[in-house]
Amino acid sequence: MIPRYSRPEMVAIWSPETKFRIWFEIEAHACDAMADLGVIPRENAEAVWKARDAEFDVARIDEIEAVTKHDVIAFLTHLSEIVGSDAARFVHQGMTSSDVLDTTLNVQLTRAADLLIADVEALMAALKRRAYEHKDTIRIGRSHGIHAEPTTMGLTFARFHAEMSRNLKRLRTAREEVATGAISGAVGTFANIDPAVEAHVCERMGLTPEPISTQVIPRDRHAAFFCALGVVASSIENIATEIRHMQRTEVLEAEEFFSAGQKGSSAMPHKRNPVLTENLTGLARLVRMAVTPALENVALWHERDISHSSVERAIGPDATVTLDFALARLTGVIDKLVIYPDNMLANMNRFRGLVMSQRVLLALTQAGVSREDSYRLVQRNAMRVWEEGADFQTELLADDDVRAALGEDEIREKFDLGYHTKHVDTIFARVFGE
Repeated sequence: MIPRYSRPEMVAIWSPETKFRIWFEIEAHACDAMADLGVIPRENAEAVWKARDAEFDVARIDEIEAVTKHDVIAFLTHLSEIVGSDAARFVHQGMTSSDVLDTTLNVQLTRAADLLIADVEALMAALKRRAYEHKDTIRIGRSHGIHAEPTTMGLTFARFHAEMSRNLKRLRTAREEVATGAISGAVGTFANIDPAVEAHVCERMGLTPEPISTQVIPRDRHAAFFCALGVVASSIENIATEIRHMQRTEVLEAEEFFSAGQKGSSAMPHKRNPVLTENLTGLARLVRMAVTPALENVALWHERDISHSSVERAIGPDATVTLDFALARLTGVIDKLVIYPDNMLANMNRFRGLVMSQRVLLALTQAGVSREDSYRLVQRNAMRVWEEGADFQTELLADDDVRAALGEDEIREKFDLGYHTKHVDTIFARVFGE
């Protein structure tokens, strides 16, 4: 991913230096296990560890690969240059390239998942703080983009927190599912390597042995991983879209923090645009772009082909680096989001009580009026608010048919905002468990 949308810790997971370091650790741990089994001399296994503090020369490995056309062989050749050919002669014994490549990929994905899990937890903390801050801040709820009934800004933050809580579970499940390793040799039969070697390597690398591999780890695990990333990305876009709508000039119930010296437009000095959440919408598309190729990687020929390899070299770093950046950016947006409670109240009252129509409808039915007649009575008064700018309560009080069923005090009581927020504490307890 380009540096503009990258953070160093996640980028480091996918660097060539990190990859080769993991390759080395897998090979060295495998040598230890084979020495324990008496398959190779103990001194050879110990000699391999001399490269523990070595800096693997990426340029040298690339130079060798230009000749061999094989990345793992190029690395093993470079390793033998470091520790000596005699010490390295038992390295990779009974193993195949996928043992190293697939196990490394899953190490990288689990490390990436750990960062993403921490990112989501940080975002949830920000959402929770803002939810309690605005638990009772009244705003209008909308359906189809149209005023519906009152809600609170705290409930808006709370539902996003609940959504991210589900995403946290998805990421933890995805991490667990992809945290497997395979050191099973050609076509996965362990013909030339003892399963104990796999168990030892996986334990040292923080993985569990793949129950049955072919020459590769099954790609349904990776498909599930990238699907989970895609869902998280969609949730980011969901939150970003809400903020973008709230920042529209005609709404302006909230906006991204606009820092001193910031410029919104090269042409129009007055502009304050929701650039961060627009950016998040785009980044979410990039993360989701990895989902379909990951699903298509599941179907491989027989025990192995490499149609998945080029895909994973791209989507592994790109999807995790982008999602890491997006989660951190969204957390910053939520932390600094500027809320305008007065604008929220003004927007809700723009149509002069219209949003209380359901309460009047229900009151009429409870007073003995049929639902069909109740709906007709309420709607005819509501349409005058839409079309003439009338006051809804005033129209209802002047409607003889409505007054035949409801007294003045009953009608006025239906415009109490507190009615719509009486269960906010109950909902918060469900979301936050408090």
